[in-house]
Amino acid sequence: MTRRTPVGGDREGFGAGQRRTGDEQLSGDENGEAQQRVLRDVDMGTPKQYSVVQMQRFAGFGVGLASLLTENVLSHPCIVFRRQCQVHHCSYRYHLQPFSVLNVMLKIQGAQGFATVWKGMTSRFVVQGIQLGSEGIIAEFTDFPREVTTHSTFKQVFKHIALKGLSIVVTLPFFCASLIETVQSDIASETPWVLDCVKEGFRRLLGWGAPTTTRLLPVWKLVLPTVLYGLLHYLITSVVQYIALVLLRQGKDRHKFDIDEPLADRNMLETYFPELFATFLGNLFSDVLLFPLETVMHRLHIQGTRTIIDNTDWGAGVLAINTRYEGMAECFRIVVREEGFFGLYKGFGALILQYLLHAAILKITKCIYDIMSENFTSRPKAPPRQRQQ
Repeated sequence: MTRRTPVGGDREGFGAGQRRTGDEQLSGDENGEAQQRVLRDVDMGTPKQYSVVQMQRFAGFGVGLASLLTENVLSHPCIVFRRQCQVHHCSYRYHLQPFSVLNVMLKIQGAQGFATVWKGMTSRFVVQGIQLGSEGIIAEFTDFPREVTTHSTFKQVFKHIALKGLSIVVTLPFFCASLIETVQSDIASETPWVLDCVKEGFRRLLGWGAPTTTRLLPVWKLVLPTVLYGLLHYLITSVVQYIALVLLRQGKDRHKFDIDEPLADRNMLETYFPELFATFLGNLFSDVLLFPLETVMHRLHIQGTRTIIDNTDWGAGVLAINTRYEGMAECFRIVVREEGFFGLYKGFGALILQYLLHAAILKITKCIYDIMSENFTSRPKAPPRQRQQ
């Protein structure tokens, strides 16, 4: 007898065949995707591709190093002249634009030598080291966090700001000594030793060997303007930097890389440059907005120290600082009354020149990286992975 198969059995067999066909197709897609990953991993293992990765990492590090050197070394002559203009209370040339700044700086350098525009640079590094070290020590013995994120609580943010304020207070007397080394004229003073700012800072703090004059403000009177300036500068820089990073990442189609994407296919410049550019914008905004407060703070720090500075009007000769301010509010009033509102912005052209130089260095290093990347990476990119349907 012929055995008849039920109709339902035929349907079940047909459905199972369809499922097997679909599973085989899905398995084929997965196998093809896995093969592409293997081929990419093999390609990454070639010496040429490894060299591309190393070059990109080195270029990213070079961009960051160039920005760091520009911020702390190449821009130092502009910082020196800016501070001299800020404490020059009787000048009639305010140097609000960079063209007059260059003329006078070249005259001072020609009269006193190349090293005169780099004075006080080592003491700046010493002060930065003292501030970082004091932050670390205070954070070790307290529960104040050294870093905060967007997920930190208000209490953690407050403690972090308190940590910054305490480190500024600890650094204050050494900053006074560093400021004097930066603005004093080489003609009327001896070349300081590397750690002289530390010795002079302790003298300023303890009152040993201080000038016998009533114009010298005690350290406790300098705490308010110094801490106010330091905290505002830090907060403005952090906020602007965060906003800039958010906008830069929103402008990118891929602000988060795929973990399966080869490292050589990632542009390392897109990893380092947004951070550097955001830091640049943050410092620029804070320096511009707080320039009047910085002028007042520097004048209070330098008052009564018998410091002799270069003549910033013409670049020839020296003059002594002779002011009598009782505090931050009085300094604001006297400067506006006797020197006008723009007296708070003396030396602003040096700040413009400083950030123009910084922006030019960032642009040059970025162009060099682009040229090197185009010449070095000659192979076509790997095809993108097929998405699973």
